[in-house]
Order: sequence, then structure tokens, then C-alpha cells
Amino acid sequence: MDITDKNHIFTELVKRRVSAQEWQLRVDLAAAYRLVALYGWDDLVFTHISARVPGTDRHFLINPYGLMFEEITATSLVKVDINGDKVLDSPYEINPAGFTIHSAIHDAREDAHCVMHTHTINGVAVSAQQEGLLPLSQQSLFVLSGLSYHDYEGVALREDEKPRLVNDLGSNNFMILRNHGLLTCAPSIADTFLAMYIMEASCSIQLRAQGAQKLTLVPNEVLATMREQAKAVTKGLGGALAWPGLLRKLDRLDRSFRD
Repeated sequence: MDITDKNHIFTELVKRRVSAQEWQLRVDLAAAYRLVALYGWDDLVFTHISARVPGTDRHFLINPYGLMFEEITATSLVKVDINGDKVLDSPYEINPAGFTIHSAIHDAREDAHCVMHTHTINGVAVSAQQEGLLPLSQQSLFVLSGLSYHDYEGVALREDEKPRLVNDLGSNNFMILRNHGLLTCAPSIADTFLAMYIMEASCSIQLRAQGAQKLTLVPNEVLATMREQAKAVTKGLGGALAWPGLLRKLDRLDRSFRD
């Protein structure tokens, strides 16, 4: 039996053991990993995107440690509990330390069904700036309408950092982890991805604009108005509108994320 046959059998086995809702979640989460790789936001095998499995068991899906994001499939995602322990047989392991940030947010925020964390060059560069994200673009205004900051405490391994992280995030869906990277969360994978897309674009625009001698900041009164508009306009962040097109894009490039 070759590797293709073995993978097919494993896929069918997982499909039989999970609900239709969980399988769709797996497909969407695998797609999110592939899109992160496609847009160049990945950091080799490091960082994570997690999603809560529908139901009352408080189980989550996360990437198998060691796979590149471009290799992740619906089947290879690992189902764990809030402590990071596997609850469904899998040949793959996870990085328990990598689940520290995610588990803290999932545990504290019932609405945070998906949590995405990146170490992009643009994101880390802005996270190191004292003033953080500036109101330089329309994209940044959406982020600034609900942005938190969390000071760097070293590699996120300690349980005692969790309450501070959760407290800093509050009810916001955007967070800059100082000297570390970016984080978004939302009720769906589509919304979480779109939030990160907007946040990453904001950071990229800021770094390019800072090459100029003078910057034009959006006036505070416009920013204040935008915060109110964002609550109405970006409720759901529009992910449901963009997501089908992103899936079609992936299907044209490589459909294997669905396996």
C-alpha cells in the first residue's frame, strides 16, 4: 500500500468519526492555514490557528506540530481539549506551548471560536514601535476600532501569563503582542482570517508610509466616528462575503487541503 492509499484510508476513518459540522470546520481551518502560507504570513512550522469544535465538549482543532502550513489538511488537524491533550486518535502531535495563548482566549471568550496568531515581518516590526499601529490608512481604522496591546513577557509558556493576556484583550478582536506579533479572534474562521488580512495590510502600509518625511494621520474626530461605524459595518467583519472566493482560489491552486 503506497502513501496515497494510506492517506485516503486515514481521511475516510476521520470522516466517519466526526460530525458533518466538524468536518466542515476542519476543511475551513485547513484552508486558513493554506491561505496564511499563500500570503506569506507563516513562520516555518511555528504559530498557530485554532478553532473550537461545535458542541458542548469544549474541544478544539489545531495544527500538527512539524507540518508546514502549506501541507496541512482537514484530516491532519489534531483535536484537543482545553489543556491541549488529544481527544481523537492522531499520528500527529501538537506543540502544547503553542496552545497556551489560544487556550487562554478560547477559555475566556465564548465568542472566540477561532484564534489566529502570526509572526509576520510587518506585524512584528509594528509591534516593536512604541506608538504601535497608527491611523494612517482606512484599513488601520477598522483595526483601531477594537485593538488591544499585550506587553512582551518572554516566550508564551507560563500559565500565569494567561489572565494578563485575557485581561489585555478584553472584548476586542485585534491584538498586538508587543515585540512578538499579531493576533485576531472572531466567531468564525472566515472573520478571523479577514481580520488578520486587514491588520497585516495596516502594518505593511504603515511601514511603507514611514519612509516619507511627513505622515498624514487620520484626524481623531474621524477615528472616533469610524469606531462607531465599524461596530455596525464590520459586525461579522464581512468574512462570509470574502471566504467563498478564497476557497475557490485555493481549489484552483491545490484542493488537497480538503483531504
